[in-house]
Amino acid sequence: MADVNRGNRPLSPHLSIYRPQLTSITSILTRITGNALIVAALLIVWWFVAASVSAEAFATADAVLTGWFGDLVLFLSVLALWYHSLAGLRHLYWDTGRGMDIETAEKLGWACIGGSVVLTVLTVLVV
Repeated sequence: MADVNRGNRPLSPHLSIYRPQLTSITSILTRITGNALIVAALLIVWWFVAASVSAEAFATADAVLTGWFGDLVLFLSVLALWYHSLAGLRHLYWDTGRGMDIETAEKLGWACIGGSVVLTVLTVLVV
């Protein structure tokens, strides 16, 4: 077996110069928003189940969901829902083989981010 001195070798140079691209950030955000939507859905299911169980259970769930924490979670859920939907449309577009060049991919990433913010504001103002 070869005698390899692993303790004195430097780290790979890409670790110090790597800059995340917008496409990787938006991909990570898509996964995060998908998981956050699961948590928000569980809170809403808890609210419905509590309504069917008893008045006391509903009062507790309703207090949580209509308080500042619930308002924040539901607002962020609307943002996550719009972002996740727009990112899904972007992936459907990519599945056709179009928009894969770097410039178009970055424009689509910014469109997902900006579009989700604008649609969230419109949703909150209308509803």
